[in-house]
Amino acid sequence: MTAQADVITEPRDPGPGQFVTLATLGGDNKGMTERITLGAFIGVPFVALVAAIPLAWGWGMSWLDLGLMVGMYYIGCHGITIGFHRYFTHGAFKAKRPLRIALAVAGSLAVEGPVVRWVADHRKHHKYSDADGDPHSPWRYGETVPALMKGLWWAHIGWMFDTERTPQEKYAPDLMKDPAIRMISRQFLLFTLVSLAIPPLVGGLVTMTWTGAFTAFFWGSLIRVGLLHHVTWSINSICHAVGDRPFKSRDRSGNVWWLAVLSCGESWHNLHHAEPTSARHGVLRGQLDSSARIIRWCEQLGWVSDVRWPSKERIAARRKESVSEAA
Repeated sequence: MTAQADVITEPRDPGPGQFVTLATLGGDNKGMTERITLGAFIGVPFVALVAAIPLAWGWGMSWLDLGLMVGMYYIGCHGITIGFHRYFTHGAFKAKRPLRIALAVAGSLAVEGPVVRWVADHRKHHKYSDADGDPHSPWRYGETVPALMKGLWWAHIGWMFDTERTPQEKYAPDLMKDPAIRMISRQFLLFTLVSLAIPPLVGGLVTMTWTGAFTAFFWGSLIRVGLLHHVTWSINSICHAVGDRPFKSRDRSGNVWWLAVLSCGESWHNLHHAEPTSARHGVLRGQLDSSARIIRWCEQLGWVSDVRWPSKERIAARRKESVSEAA
């Protein structure tokens, strides 16, 4: 795997008006409506997640509900991990056009924001990781226990309520110049509605009851979105505060093993920050990385090419002599 910069090279000043026709949903400043909507999409699924246990005790959970929740969860999760993150943000491989569009749509179904904004924020995160300028470092307020508790909240959720300051034309100009990706980004609210509507529609049609539609919506839409959100946010917060750090990186990214399956391999975060363009994050024995496995299958099918698989030499070069911290 050849070396590559963490983020896209900063472009020259585009001059006034150059990106006017390239606008995407969720520009550089969040409006009041968007903040309220953001709060609803964070708060409502979280409340549903808290209510899941008593609801399960009272009503139970059908195999259909479980299948819809797990299926939709991993479609959206891999859309984020393979699409938004490893492909669009870091260029870990090249994808044929149909797959490129499919990955943008799948990631949008995770309800984590428009693809262009997501990529811009994450590229900025890598440029300033755990330093001034990082949008969501848990070390933002210092290293004392109260400061870290405040920082973990900020990294997990709080940063999304701050005024957006990541210029998309600076950090994601490649995506803004792609008409199809720009359109998908602008239609994020539509994909959100589709994502939330699929489970109750399937549940209602299969059972031919309103109860089946409701329980499918609860488990397959609300619980699924809430769980995926908090797993993703945990990569920002938990994986930058604790974890095993066997590789050299310029930040505090760590590997958190118990998040590996739910995060589709993203919680092997220390290697990712040591080698951001690597298509595989779980590179050591026993480190499950379903995203890397799917990329390998796509490569074998001829759907992707120029995959940046980490070589043994580069892995060895990044290893520390000893592990600095255990989760």
